[in-house]
Amino acid sequence: MDTKSDQDRSSRRALVVGLGISGIATAVRLRQIGWTPVVIEKAPARRTGGYFIGLFGSGREAARRLGMLDGLRDRTPYDGANFDVDRLGNRQRGLSFRDIPGKPWLMLRGDVEQAAFAALPEDVEIRYSTVPTHIEQDADGVDVTLANTADGTSVTDRFDLVVGADGLRSTVRSLVFGPHERYLRRLDYVVAAFQLPRPLSDVAQEDGAILMEPNRTMWIFPFADSPPTVLLGYRTDDVDAEFTESPAKRVRAAFGSGPTGRALGETLDALESAEDLLFDSVEQVHMDSWHRGRVVLVGDSAWCVTLFAGMGVSTGLAGADLLGSLLARHPESIERALVEWERTLRPHLAAFQRLGMKQRTFFVPANRFQIAMRKVLKFGMDTPVTAPLLRRLQENSKDGKLKDKDIARV
Repeated sequence: MDTKSDQDRSSRRALVVGLGISGIATAVRLRQIGWTPVVIEKAPARRTGGYFIGLFGSGREAARRLGMLDGLRDRTPYDGANFDVDRLGNRQRGLSFRDIPGKPWLMLRGDVEQAAFAALPEDVEIRYSTVPTHIEQDADGVDVTLANTADGTSVTDRFDLVVGADGLRSTVRSLVFGPHERYLRRLDYVVAAFQLPRPLSDVAQEDGAILMEPNRTMWIFPFADSPPTVLLGYRTDDVDAEFTESPAKRVRAAFGSGPTGRALGETLDALESAEDLLFDSVEQVHMDSWHRGRVVLVGDSAWCVTLFAGMGVSTGLAGADLLGSLLARHPESIERALVEWERTLRPHLAAFQRLGMKQRTFFVPANRFQIAMRKVLKFGMDTPVTAPLLRRLQENSKDGKLKDKDIARV
């Protein structure tokens, strides 16, 4: 039981580790309920740019309560088309990201980070080039040793709550819950995602393109008012070997030494000089509990669903929003708030993780049969007799309804 007085509660301090979407959203929500968040970020400055994301209804509703929604907009180029392409330059109409269940807004990750940062009050303290090196808690608070990587100094500070929003390989998780190996589950895929400097020469600005071969794919995601982004994905039997050379070398090796064709060739050339590149293995985080005492994990640190689920940003916003709501509802007990927060979210996140496993073959088909089935589905969606039925099935699917459900509403 938390015995602090009302006056003490109004001055509660929380350390938020990580200045990504989940971290900024958590700081915004804590400030809304009267807490004093302090945000630390290991990078020397805030990130900009980023790769393609889909923001579903659950994320949009959370963004609205967080005061971010007015800064967001759907960048989908509705006058464009999506094509299946090959290395010979052939193309035909194909499925797109919008053909999976749900009603996403398409945008850049940086769009959401910027909107979240704009909603963050100016009086919230942010310490860059800072990482936690030791966390020790008792019944009344948490002592955290913070190291400044720029000048080599360190300081120990005390907080009422510590929120780890520092990503898949969370430092907070390793310090409090144990090594990454206990919680990370590899799916044996590697992805490279980045923004192209300009549209590809044979793909219009408003069009998307997908090159699919067994166990490797290239997705080109178009935007109405900016260059497209790329997702390159491939399956591997040795994840660790993918990090022994540069991303460009490993991706080229995964796509083979044969002729690339124009679209893939230009994409691989752009990868060589990509400034803001995500190159990582695809892994999920599975934990029996997302909190321990006064330390809680949010977003990918706690439940990474993988980009195959398409719900990383939406669940990060929803988790941060709900955390603040339940801390406000149970001011007498942080522990009770965290237990109820986790009880509310866990069934939804388990479903999203299962969805990520199911949708991986939509993004990276394992064989030519799976590629052929995509073409059959696309044919059905374009055929007058079957199209209405398939569209209704998509709109009424359990997965789509869950993605657009307001899971953080209390």
